[in-house]
Amino acid sequence: MKRRLFCELSPTCYKISIEKEIAVRFVKDLFSKEKIAKTKGDTLPNIVKCHSSVLVRRLHGVDLQLQENKVTNIRLSCEQINGIVVKPGETFSFWQTSGRPTAKKGYKPGLTIGNNTLGAAVGGGLCQMANMVHFLVLNSPLEVTELHHHTDALFPDERRRVPFGTGTSVSYNNVDYRFKNNLDQDVQILVWIENGELCGELRSEKPFEYRYKLVEENHHFAKEGEDYFRISQVYRLVIDKETGETVRKELVLDNHSRVMYDHSLIPKEQISND
Repeated sequence: MKRRLFCELSPTCYKISIEKEIAVRFVKDLFSKEKIAKTKGDTLPNIVKCHSSVLVRRLHGVDLQLQENKVTNIRLSCEQINGIVVKPGETFSFWQTSGRPTAKKGYKPGLTIGNNTLGAAVGGGLCQMANMVHFLVLNSPLEVTELHHHTDALFPDERRRVPFGTGTSVSYNNVDYRFKNNLDQDVQILVWIENGELCGELRSEKPFEYRYKLVEENHHFAKEGEDYFRISQVYRLVIDKETGETVRKELVLDNHSRVMYDHSLIPKEQISND
């Protein structure tokens, strides 16, 4: 019989393990030479990228109340992140900016993903906020320094506006999302809620030389044994603003994600028989 880990012994042991990981990350950050962005400022003049995403989706098998609670959680996170300025050499940390989500602060139980399964916890749903920041950053020359991809396809598409797999997982505080400003000017993140959507902008002091576009290629589903996998490649096109020519094509993600939802929901025309 395989020996169980301490965190698998009971719910209490799991909580102890989580708190240990949080403490370890806190100590690591305390002694790190990484300079974390802490200040907010007036709105910078140049819009690098703007984006919006639907807040409440009817996800198969998910309690709609968890989606409604997520809106509250994201609104509270917006208050912390909106207006943050990342100066040259500084790093943006999702958790050090947003803070620990607790019921005392007004956070509610929302949808969580852990060990490739769905659950609920106070502050759940903040991955959507991290996804927003990451998508904005992908449309810039900023350097992503910490990223944790979801490894499985947990839901079928519903009103998806960006290529599959371009999100990031976050869990306080040891699973963080971070990017570094490796440029010679300040950048700024703006986030807010409007008309049922999470809206975001990446701003800078001066325009960048290039613009960026994410494209998904070779998207299909394939059966391997008893499982189905969602397969695709996501590329980032670096485009010269003056000429409109693509100067680079960079592989962002090579998707091979196990489908965790009801296989009958997979579009038949997207299943490859090869």
